[in-house]
Amino acid sequence: MLSSFTLISLIGVMLGVLVLVVVMAVYAGLERDVKGRLLGFTPHILLRQSIIGPGDAPLVGWQESAGIARSLPRVEAATAYVSDNVIIDVATWQRPVMFRGIDTSDPAQVEGIAKMLDLKNHPDASADLGIDDRAVVSSILAEQLAIHVGDTIRLYSTRNFEEVMRAYKATEKPPVRVAFAETWESSTADLAAAWQPDGEQSAIAIGTLAGIYQALHDLSTADIRDPERELLETLLESLNSGDKDPAAGVYRFTAKTREAIAQAIIDLNATDPEKMDGETLKGLKTIVLPKEVKVIGIYQASQMAVTPDLFVPLPLAQNLAGLGDAVQGIALRLDDAYAAEQVAAQARIILGPEWSLLTWGDQYQTFFALINQQRVMMYFALSFIVLVSAFSMMAVMFTVTIQKRQEIGVMKALGAAPGQIVLVFLYQGMILGLLGAALGVGLGRVVIHFRGPIQGVFRALGFDPFAASFTGFGVLPAHNNPLEQAIIGLMAFILCSLAALVPAFFAARSDAAKSLRNL
Repeated sequence: MLSSFTLISLIGVMLGVLVLVVVMAVYAGLERDVKGRLLGFTPHILLRQSIIGPGDAPLVGWQESAGIARSLPRVEAATAYVSDNVIIDVATWQRPVMFRGIDTSDPAQVEGIAKMLDLKNHPDASADLGIDDRAVVSSILAEQLAIHVGDTIRLYSTRNFEEVMRAYKATEKPPVRVAFAETWESSTADLAAAWQPDGEQSAIAIGTLAGIYQALHDLSTADIRDPERELLETLLESLNSGDKDPAAGVYRFTAKTREAIAQAIIDLNATDPEKMDGETLKGLKTIVLPKEVKVIGIYQASQMAVTPDLFVPLPLAQNLAGLGDAVQGIALRLDDAYAAEQVAAQARIILGPEWSLLTWGDQYQTFFALINQQRVMMYFALSFIVLVSAFSMMAVMFTVTIQKRQEIGVMKALGAAPGQIVLVFLYQGMILGLLGAALGVGLGRVVIHFRGPIQGVFRALGFDPFAASFTGFGVLPAHNNPLEQAIIGLMAFILCSLAALVPAFFAARSDAAKSLRNL
């Protein structure tokens, strides 16, 4: 009976250590694998122009900036970065999704997408985006909208809707000559009265022309119809084409230029709101037409980390984001992603305050903080299993002291010191703690090694606590950290040793005569 109690105590310690080892290894594996996936397409450092206020400043001529960025320490590649949202239209379903542009000239980005492909469920999936209208979609989106490899989806740029709303609001307003009647009439009247003959040319005083020009420029920046804005810009260009004579204090215009100015004013006075609205709405057809994109691959997404719903080639991403040839930033890839903080600190000094740098750790700071918090909580919760096992061992050791009272009395009668009696029971607790910790760590590593078949058994029974649709992995990832597992085993050993010390102390203080009579 005593041996059975001891065995149960040993098994309790072993199971506590085993669970702690397995769970911590799984958390470490999940973190490492998710980081690996994120680093496959996420910039190690994102370089953007610093601006005041919300939003991003489009980076024009980004190739030159990328060339400068490549000269930074430890930078292996500098490519374009574009990320935005669109409306996806599949059959009768529409919903907003996030997309990320992939520079297919960068092999690392293409390889990162290829590693994420769900080839088990979609063996014909590919990451060959090229520069055509193609996309790789997430498994979550594919499941929700019943998307398969080879399907065609439609993407509506949300930037278009801003343009549509602006155009529709403009159609609700009267023409410029009516909406800004006072400014328009005074400006045109002042311009007509300001002309002075100057030989074969006409002249206008510099101060007078400056006032008229500023008033008309303010009208061109107001919320007006695009055809009227174009006419105003033509008028402003003509007014700005005169030859300035500071000595005489005038601008001189040729007869042809004066005729162009007069014609622009006539055209603005004769604009037809209904005709302009028709042209504006007709032009919107080219704005809101969706992009038809072919799905060439589906990647295994995870509920544990936010990843883009779509990966598309860079030219398509620029088009959808309304950037033209510009980009949102420069994506830097380093020879070591974990050196991003040090490289960013050096780059801030080299590039100056006009550039902002965001590391991959900053981009996913919330996710990594959540993972670390969960690990700490699991350490705290599962450590109580080992602690309970230690208390169970303490109870067993108390039982041993009661069962061995006569033997303790004999030892004391023969001259055994209290310290010697304490060591007897302490060594027993240490041996049980050492065996329990060693068996727990060893069996934990065995479970980790065979986690695939074990997970398969659970799935065969209809119970899968770590579904691939949630974790993003067919087989649960794990990573053995020998130092962490040694600390877990040492913690269990220390707790068991301390648990044996308490009953050993009471045994050493027992009275020898009473122990011999088993009282």
